Amino acid sequence: MSYSHQSMGSGSRNARGYEFGRTYVVRPKGKHQATLVWLHGLGDNGSSSSQLMESLHLPNIKWICPTAPTRPVSSLGGYTCTAWFDVGEISEDSHDDMEGLDASASHIANLLSSEPPDVKVGIGGFSMGAAISLYSATCYALGRYGSGHTYPINLRAVVGLSGWLPSWKNLRSKIECSYDAARRATSLPIILTHGTADDVVPYRFGEKSAQSLSMAGFRQAIFKPYEGLGHYTVPKEMEEVVHWLTTRLGLEGSR
Repeated sequence: MSYSHQSMGSGSRNARGYEFGRTYVVRPKGKHQATLVWLHGLGDNGSSSSQLMESLHLPNIKWICPTAPTRPVSSLGGYTCTAWFDVGEISEDSHDDMEGLDASASHIANLLSSEPPDVKVGIGGFSMGAAISLYSATCYALGRYGSGHTYPINLRAVVGLSGWLPSWKNLRSKIECSYDAARRATSLPIILTHGTADDVVPYRFGEKSAQSLSMAGFRQAIFKPYEGLGHYTVPKEMEEVVHWLTTRLGLEGSR
């Protein structure tokens, strides 16, 4: 039996000085048609993400599973753990860590930058990883990071499980100001799923995030609630994601 995991070595420090952890890669077992970066939740790592992705029946996808930097997290009273950005209480009035968001979104874009031109690329994640996935979707639509630097990746699919959309307040007005941004937003398929019994990222924030994306012009954003589901994934949910990715990315021989 061949083992398809590959580690891309220890962490790399990006331009802003964040030290990202180890990146794991799950190689496609079939024809390489798509590459997706998959992002773990708070306190987790790329290794567990790669094990989950390996279990999915998506032989034509290469998975890149990075590990977030280790940093103090405000919502944990300054406790240090892996986190894509700093987060306090998740609320409608919360302050977004724009520097952390941009640093992680840039790191992820860099991981996708060397993929072959005929391979479709996307981003997905769970919880805080989903938040970065959705933030990356807005950077793609706007054509730039929050810092104003150009966003370089042509995203083709975004997945967010049990997450939320950071920096959503002025999104609609920013996208409506630009024909190109509106066109990119309209063309990007996004799936959000959320459990109604989530006690970590409340269900209403998942629902609100989907509404915010839709109102901002992301017409292919769909929201799937899961009755009674807490802050974790279940096989039925992952099967839905597999089917959605297979359809949206036009994958061959995956069913």
